[in-house]
Amino acid sequence: MVEGEASWAVAGFSSGRMEYPSGLKAMIRGQSKSMVDSDEGMAAAQRGRFVDALHKWAATVAAAVALAFSLYNFTELQKKPEIDLALPHLMRIGMMGMDTHFYVQPTVSTRVKTQDVELVRGARLNLTPAGASAKRPVFYWKEVGTWNFDPAEEWLSYRWSGDPAPFLVSQEKPQQPIFLFQADGWSFQPGRYEGSLQLDRAGGRGPLSKKFCIIMSSKAADEIRHGASTEGIYFFRNDLPKFSNAKYSGCYVRETD
Repeated sequence: MVEGEASWAVAGFSSGRMEYPSGLKAMIRGQSKSMVDSDEGMAAAQRGRFVDALHKWAATVAAAVALAFSLYNFTELQKKPEIDLALPHLMRIGMMGMDTHFYVQPTVSTRVKTQDVELVRGARLNLTPAGASAKRPVFYWKEVGTWNFDPAEEWLSYRWSGDPAPFLVSQEKPQQPIFLFQADGWSFQPGRYEGSLQLDRAGGRGPLSKKFCIIMSSKAADEIRHGASTEGIYFFRNDLPKFSNAKYSGCYVRETD
């Protein structure tokens, strides 16, 4: 042992604690600080890697959700449109000569947005009298038209606007055609009638059909027949409060009955 080293060692032992030369103390403090700095740097690097991984995970999840949403929208757009047929609260009936005219303006629409459209090829009206012996009318789709109202005369008249032809239905373009159906050589008799409006669709798809009923009073039947000479048109409704009881059960009834 060198004399200098022995002197500080002895001094340290003599005081009961280990003392180091000032140079050695500085070296130890420097090493300790370096270790602390190194630990903090490693912790900061780990935090950075975690944040980067979190950002990448969030971006991946967002991309996956966006892809799933896009695939869902694409699938929905490829679907065939499901169209709805809704009947109006008002139907009109009249006569021209010996032929009965039946006017109905349904709403044909779709609630789902698709790239495809629905093609309606034809329309049929079926009407069956409740009495077994009553003659059943045969209606055919004659044409489509428009209504003209004269406020001075308070008179509603019908005007032809197109021949019976297929029409397209999409979400952007719902349809409300005014169908004119005609039954040759037939007129209404008093009683109850069960009816249906049927729309035939293209592409091998089944028809759309809505049922309804009409209650024809003797007064209304006479009114229609007598109005044939003037081509009168008479309203029948299914939403009048005075006809809300079970007897009428939502049927169309002449509003003046």
